[in-house]
Amino acid sequence: MQIIIGSEALAAGHVTRYELTADYRRVLPDVYVLKRAPLTLVDHIRSAWLWSHRRAIVCGVTASALHGARWVDEKTPIELNLGHNKAPGGVIVRRDTLLEAEVVQQHGMPVTSIERTAFDLARRGPVGRAVQRLDALANATHFKSADVLAIGERHPRLRGLRRLPAVLDLVDAGAQSPKETWLRTLLIAAGFPRPRTQIPVPWPDGYPRYFLDMGWEEFMTAVEYDGQHHRTDPVQYRNDVARSEYVTAKGWRRIAVLAGDREADIVRRVERLGVPRAWSGIDRSLIGR
Repeated sequence: MQIIIGSEALAAGHVTRYELTADYRRVLPDVYVLKRAPLTLVDHIRSAWLWSHRRAIVCGVTASALHGARWVDEKTPIELNLGHNKAPGGVIVRRDTLLEAEVVQQHGMPVTSIERTAFDLARRGPVGRAVQRLDALANATHFKSADVLAIGERHPRLRGLRRLPAVLDLVDAGAQSPKETWLRTLLIAAGFPRPRTQIPVPWPDGYPRYFLDMGWEEFMTAVEYDGQHHRTDPVQYRNDVARSEYVTAKGWRRIAVLAGDREADIVRRVERLGVPRAWSGIDRSLIGR
């Protein structure tokens, strides 16, 4: 994808004013891309970085996407750490102090490190959303909570530090979607023991054949979120039937949670299968805010 700073390209003679108007479209002030060319999330990030005249550092959820985190919407505002507050639509500017070790290169752009990115995600926004973002980053990078907490020690005056340990304690790299994160934190908030994620169900040869989203091996109970694709894709549906039969034959009881299921009903279904509700050591008032 050719993304250019218009004034630079004109000054260098790479394009004429006519070509800039005829062949390119403006995506941000002084930033242009070829007409009819679809933009990926990385393209949007690069466009925002070029808008800053290459001075900004990509941060926040935007940085998490460059580190490999999935489930970042392409329409998510681009977060940049920059020395001023003015930003066009679709760009969020932050003015945090970043140490040299907290900045790395990704896709040819300066980006907050994995640990610094996790630090910023953990201290901002609703906790439920923060855990979803952190789960996605952990799934891609397997960062260590201790390394993230160490960053807080170097920035003792930043907002959101008090909630950092509790939010990081909720993170689980085994989450395979934001809905799985939501479901897991719902179960924890309801007082159930913390479920294990990606529980292997071995084939007769001893190697894992299937993995359960989450559950409790001591109670042989699994809870899984079933998305719409499970019902609309015939191949996936057949595989799910075979999987369900095999898992049941191994003694597992499986609760399938669907879109629209009420939270209270999900909790009751788990309770009816004998999973006890007991204090889990996590501040329940934190979850869901």
